[in-house]
Amino acid sequence: MKLLTYKTADTEPRLGFIHNNQVIDMEDFGEISNFPLPDTMLDLIDMGIEIVSELNDMIAETEPSFFDEIAYKMDEITFLAPIPTPRKNIIGIGLNYTEHIAESARTLDTTGKLPQQPIIFSKPTTTVTATNTNVVKNTKLTSQLDYEVELAVVIGKKGKYVANADALDYVFGYTVINDISARDCRREGQWIVSKGQDTFAPMGPILVTKDEIENPHNLNLSLKVNGVEKQNSNTKMMLFNINDLIEDLSTVFTLEPGDIIATGTPAGVGAGKNPQEWLHDGDVIEATVEGIGTIVNTVKEI
Repeated sequence: MKLLTYKTADTEPRLGFIHNNQVIDMEDFGEISNFPLPDTMLDLIDMGIEIVSELNDMIAETEPSFFDEIAYKMDEITFLAPIPTPRKNIIGIGLNYTEHIAESARTLDTTGKLPQQPIIFSKPTTTVTATNTNVVKNTKLTSQLDYEVELAVVIGKKGKYVANADALDYVFGYTVINDISARDCRREGQWIVSKGQDTFAPMGPILVTKDEIENPHNLNLSLKVNGVEKQNSNTKMMLFNINDLIEDLSTVFTLEPGDIIATGTPAGVGAGKNPQEWLHDGDVIEATVEGIGTIVNTVKEI
């Protein structure tokens, strides 16, 4: 399923899904189907991963004309982040593509050695913003604003000490995150000030359930700034794949429904260019992951 959180001129944020290129309200679909359904993404995830197949069956059994009563055209809605306010910090993974490790060693203070375990950091929930919103560049804090396109994994069930082979059973779906980074805001090796400022996690435009992604380890991902391609790679180039990350993270802390893992970025970030390229007021960033979509954001200096 292609799920989204949206609003219209007349509604508060709502949960929906895309069907026949229209947005169908999830709660309204539940009413016409005699099957109570929630109006938030987190509440849907809490119903369990199995709810996706049940919903697909319900959609297939519903008369097409019934959808017209609860449908919006794409241009009638505003996309919000799929999970506008996560329950917990976003789990970030650093230096997870080999070429990005190399470029970081050339231009930042990293060693260039391949990590033996995933490098984990976090982004507060207030970093989350949607497509077609501003990324705020606080000029009192940074002059080195950078971009990082990433595949994000949304967890669907509670897991502790998850076996590598079983890891994808814990995935609800996938979305796109742009891990905005202020390169001059790292503090003694700590990344949260660099990664954790408001609006530094554009997310969306939708959440695609895992049944629609045949192989999450073979997805193209790319990023453009002002129409010029800066990053272009594939998730098969991850140093630690999704199974590895879930296995490792679940030994550190319990993974819970709705948790979000940003799986790292490939080479091509602004810090790795020669000369280095930073984001400035008015720059337009487009971050794309195959099978999910593109998020578009504009830099706004304050």
